[in-house]
Amino acid sequence: MKRFQGRVVVPGTVEAEALVSRGGFNTLASFQKSLMFGDKKATCSDQNNPDLYNKAMYGKALCLPQTIGSTTGGMVLYCAAALSRQPACLLFSKPIDSLAAAGVILADVWTDASMPTVDSLGDEFLQAVETGMTVTVGEDGVVVIK
Repeated sequence: MKRFQGRVVVPGTVEAEALVSRGGFNTLASFQKSLMFGDKKATCSDQNNPDLYNKAMYGKALCLPQTIGSTTGGMVLYCAAALSRQPACLLFSKPIDSLAAAGVILADVWTDASMPTVDSLGDEFLQAVETGMTVTVGEDGVVVIK
């Protein structure tokens, strides 16, 4: 069991299975098929992300360094939450970018969907977590990997 302290962007507690991306997360490319064609499992459609491609993101602890790509990223995160296709939580090893932060905060304010978000967990976090591990997130930004 390993513990990491991050900065809370959206508070909440959750325990979920980890889904890990070692590279940047292209929000639009990843959620495009889910949002356009109604895939309720939010299967990742980003062919350029071999860690996540064709894996269900809904209900997972999405562990990533940062988001990349389009300026629509925040709106995509909000839409995923509004359609109940969001990850259980977003865990960033680096500081969150302003677009993703706006999306998760708007989702928290404007929807009933829960998507706790913690950033600045450090590179050691992404070195320690593997897809399939259980991740627990506390209100205080403590993330525990089991």
